[in-house]
Amino acid sequence: MPAPKKTARRSLLVTSAVLSSLALAAPVAVAAPKPSDSPSASASPSATPPASMSSVGGARLGRPGTQVNLASGVPVLPKDVSARSWIVADAESGDVLAAHNAHWRLAPASTLKMLFADTLLPKFPSDTKHKVVPADLAGIGAGSSMVGIKEEETYTVHDLWLGVFLRSGNDAVHVLSAMNGGVENTVKAMNEHAEELQALDTHVVSPDGYDAEGQVSSAYDLTLFARSGMQKKDFREYASTVRAKFPGQTKKGKKGKKVRESFEIQNTNRLLAGDSDVPVYQGIAGVKNGNTTNAGATFTGVAERGGKVLLVTVMNPEKPEHNEVYKETARLFDWGFKAAGKVQPVGELVPPKGAAQAKPGANPSGEAGGSGDGGSGTAGTGSKPVASAPAADGSSGIWTALGITGGVLVLLAGGAFLVNRRWPLPDLVRRRTRP
Repeated sequence: MPAPKKTARRSLLVTSAVLSSLALAAPVAVAAPKPSDSPSASASPSATPPASMSSVGGARLGRPGTQVNLASGVPVLPKDVSARSWIVADAESGDVLAAHNAHWRLAPASTLKMLFADTLLPKFPSDTKHKVVPADLAGIGAGSSMVGIKEEETYTVHDLWLGVFLRSGNDAVHVLSAMNGGVENTVKAMNEHAEELQALDTHVVSPDGYDAEGQVSSAYDLTLFARSGMQKKDFREYASTVRAKFPGQTKKGKKGKKVRESFEIQNTNRLLAGDSDVPVYQGIAGVKNGNTTNAGATFTGVAERGGKVLLVTVMNPEKPEHNEVYKETARLFDWGFKAAGKVQPVGELVPPKGAAQAKPGANPSGEAGGSGDGGSGTAGTGSKPVASAPAADGSSGIWTALGITGGVLVLLAGGAFLVNRRWPLPDLVRRRTRP
């Protein structure tokens, strides 16, 4: 029988009391033992998922294998998805439409930088300046991705975040960690934030996602990080920026004057920037990719189409094809947009712990942490977010991809976690047709 359809649209105005009761009704978070509790935990997991995994978000999400409620009218999942773990979820409602080994703890690679950003972004105004000293760059893993930060040069926090999001620069991560009291303090803060988000599969050892003994996350947790991060204005804008200018090294010019030139950096998210074998995905608005020896390729993306906002996370495709993680993500996005509204969910993305402690009238900013604008500045200055292009339905692109003009935002006061609402993605992120 076909899955029942909703008979009424959700109201844009929901009282904080009702929202609080919804948050309180969320499933109890039940997690498998932390990696630190197991002496065998490492960045190289077993070849097959464990028989018992975390049940955060629903019992079915803790089962190995593919979880989906197929019924009449629901499209069949793509057959050519080889990832060890993946998840397709509605970013607004939190419904998990389908998943495969969602709670399997795997090495996350640079997708862990989403948690790093969600943890540290509110701490420093974007115009804060920092002069890099040698100690700031100590401990960066061999072969790390770098944006090109130089010792004794001064960078703004805005510059550093561009380096993190666009080039996945471990050097930028270490400088920001140094500003935050060091790597150890930053790792501690990230683990605490992961616990607050109920991302209980995650154990952080290195803030940049570099392979480390015991460092793990899951497709489910990475999706929680993306969902939380995308509710911060700065996070949204950095994650959607295709290319930007980055400060270079200061040199002496022809007349002996010191000159500091800049160079262009481009986002390594291929669904956002495109590649020879991967077109820009229509409606894409971030989020983060990664690739290491132990993790393989990992990616979490958010996209909007036809009024639906989906999050897809893919971890470690087995197919060796070039850009396979993006190709499989695109297939799952395509399925999700066709299945949305037709398929019964198999679980949910749980809200942060603090959301269940909401108090009416507290922090109505609509941001999941930090100030009302998600930071002291925006990522748009000096950078080039996704260019405007006509939508597939012929719209001119003068509105935000996920605009908020339709009415008042529904938000959970106190916890400031946005539930069942349209997310205000960047003004310059618009639906784009494939090239």
